[in-house]
Amino acid sequence: SARVSGHVVAVKVENNQYVQAGTVLVELDPKDYEVAGDRAQAQYADALATAQAARVGVPITSVSTSSQVTTAQAQVENARASRSAAEKEYQAALARIEQAEANNAKAQADLNRYKLLVGKQEISEQQYDQVMTTSKAEAASVAAARAQGQAAAHRVSEAESKLAQAEAELRSARTGPQQVSVTRARASAAEAAAGIAKAALEQAGLNLKYTSIVAPVGGLVGKKTVEVGQNVEPGQALMAIVPLEDVWVTANFKETQLKRMRPGQPVKIHVDAYGRDYDGHVESIAGASGAQFSLLPPENATGNYVKVVQRVAVRIRFERGQDPEHLLRLGMSVVPSVLTN
Repeated sequence: SARVSGHVVAVKVENNQYVQAGTVLVELDPKDYEVAGDRAQAQYADALATAQAARVGVPITSVSTSSQVTTAQAQVENARASRSAAEKEYQAALARIEQAEANNAKAQADLNRYKLLVGKQEISEQQYDQVMTTSKAEAASVAAARAQGQAAAHRVSEAESKLAQAEAELRSARTGPQQVSVTRARASAAEAAAGIAKAALEQAGLNLKYTSIVAPVGGLVGKKTVEVGQNVEPGQALMAIVPLEDVWVTANFKETQLKRMRPGQPVKIHVDAYGRDYDGHVESIAGASGAQFSLLPPENATGNYVKVVQRVAVRIRFERGQDPEHLLRLGMSVVPSVLTN
């Protein structure tokens, strides 16, 4: 029978032809299965490349994650140091503003006093000009100190922002183990996909191989129903092969004849068709009578019992090498004689 569906393009044997095991009997059109095999090969190559890339990505992700954590920790420490320095600078700027404002207050007070004195001509104009210049310088120093204070405050804000960013990057870097686990899971999934693609490729190869239907055993071809141009389906019977190398007889002996019959006893088998005797031996005795193995075994439901001698099947195996010309055929009538003594 066929194992795959297809269109029959060649039938290599005829009825009553003897074939050896492995002989090609029927060929199906392989084109569809060749295309399927090429597609499966390409899909397997793609899946294999993806799996290899995923495997390579696992150690890269591990190393990158470790490096990112180290770098992020260093950036956090640097950001904290920068913020501390900026805060100290800001405190120093505040102190300078306070000092400048104090100096400016003194200079403005001196200017007011000197202004009264110069009006009374108790001091010279030159002394007044010097005091005025000093007051202006101190006022400018206050403005400069305040500007420096604002700049220092801005640098503190920048340092705090950089510190917050560095801490966020550190938290992100510490999720590295989870990232590595995800990468490994992806690699495992890619390897599983490659395994599926490989199995599909192997199945495609088997299907292509099944387009050549070969004889499972040696024997004579019979009941050939397949012809060129026919479409066949899996499991559809195409022909029968009758094996002639391993031949046996099923003899239905009466149960009263089995008293001294045992497996292994020699048997003489007379074949009516050729009028000659063959040697054989009892191979086995059935586990039940033929009536019990029948489609509708008898049932004694009425209580009326009539004793009927039962028949039991005995398998008798021909000794090998007695039929080199393969003359024996399935269904021939024989008379077996079991030598029980």
